Amino acid sequence: MPGPQPHRGLPPELLASPEWQRACRQRDFAKVFHLVKVKAGIYPSRVAALCGMTPSRVGEIISGRRGLAHIDVIERVADGLRIPGAMLGLAHRPWEIPSPAITRQRTPDSSARTSTAATGSEQNLDAEPRSDLDDLLTLADGRVTRSTLLALRSSVEDYWRRDDEHGGASLRPAVVGHLRYVTQMMRSVRAPLRRDLQSLDAELARLAGWAYFDARQYSTARTHFTQALRLSHGQDDRLFMANVLSCMSLQATYDGQPSDAVALACKAQDSARTAGGQPLVMSMLHMREAFAHATLRDGASCHQAIGRSRDAYEQARGQEDEAPSWVRYFDETKLIVDTGIALAKLGESERAEPLIAEGLRRETGAQQRGRAFHAFWLATAQLQQGKLDAACHSAGLALDLSASLDSPRVAGHVDEFHQRLAPYARETPVIAFEQRMREALG
Repeated sequence: MPGPQPHRGLPPELLASPEWQRACRQRDFAKVFHLVKVKAGIYPSRVAALCGMTPSRVGEIISGRRGLAHIDVIERVADGLRIPGAMLGLAHRPWEIPSPAITRQRTPDSSARTSTAATGSEQNLDAEPRSDLDDLLTLADGRVTRSTLLALRSSVEDYWRRDDEHGGASLRPAVVGHLRYVTQMMRSVRAPLRRDLQSLDAELARLAGWAYFDARQYSTARTHFTQALRLSHGQDDRLFMANVLSCMSLQATYDGQPSDAVALACKAQDSARTAGGQPLVMSMLHMREAFAHATLRDGASCHQAIGRSRDAYEQARGQEDEAPSWVRYFDETKLIVDTGIALAKLGESERAEPLIAEGLRRETGAQQRGRAFHAFWLATAQLQQGKLDAACHSAGLALDLSASLDSPRVAGHVDEFHQRLAPYARETPVIAFEQRMREALG
């Protein structure tokens, strides 16, 4: 008997309806599944099969007895029902991206035929070169004004806000598209706008690097960070170079290269000093150095870097408005919680726990990814002290927060903590935490 036919897509009139778009925007999956049933004739059992869920779970979601928040499950629903990613606040789904256009082929000449025979290739037809569509459209427009720059900067600010709230992984296609667009515009723009455009290009390259870093795609991230460094060097913008180097230092820490991380953080400090040593920037850079020393288990150097970070922050008090916008996130709460994380990395959990807990208490609900990270580190400090109940409770908070994030870095931390619980697998708090993980992942 033939299996069920694959789902081809939802009716256009459903996708265009305000009721549907509002339900998707709010991620109201009870409404989404109801509309799919009523307007598209796809019943809960079919929804379950398409989305890799159980029929009972779909029924619970429709009745409102259960929510659906974890990003992995939301992506499964988008792919199973063919809901465009943008409607649910996701990146374009793979099936939305059209296959490359078929290009006209030329008849191979004799040398090509000879090459084919010599190499055993199945074919050696050269496609005619064609300009990228984005490049053509940019060249056709060709006009860059102050309004253009303001609009682009507004987009970058929005990307950073969304990165903080939901993670950077899903932003990659949009950010890279903007980066290519601005890079192409630079080819035809002259002074005085060219310098501003180059500064924007550097910021987009850093943002692209950060988005790939958050997706744990470190090689690609490094490529974009290098591009940002090259662009800022071309403008002799030493403070921004320090900013990029600090990102690269943090990535090196994650990538298992803490010695490189120390070198990059110190180089960032040198770059910032040549630009006047802005105190809030220096405070953040000293903390990046502390993270790297902590990873190396160099307690003395770590504590010295924390002290320098704290001293620089005291110098920055009252001067926050003079600091570059990209470093203003590093406030007193961030200083406190990062100090706690560095101490937790060193294994000084008793000192780390109250600092991280205080940071979590102060942070706002909009700082979803930061709160998820800090909940993980609080759980780590508690587990180091043998506080199993408290650790599992904090890890549960990290798990709940990660449900609304598209951040493989956060997901990786949660998985890392789960692995650390293996020796306590039969303990009641661990059993409860594992049940929560199973429910969150569907």
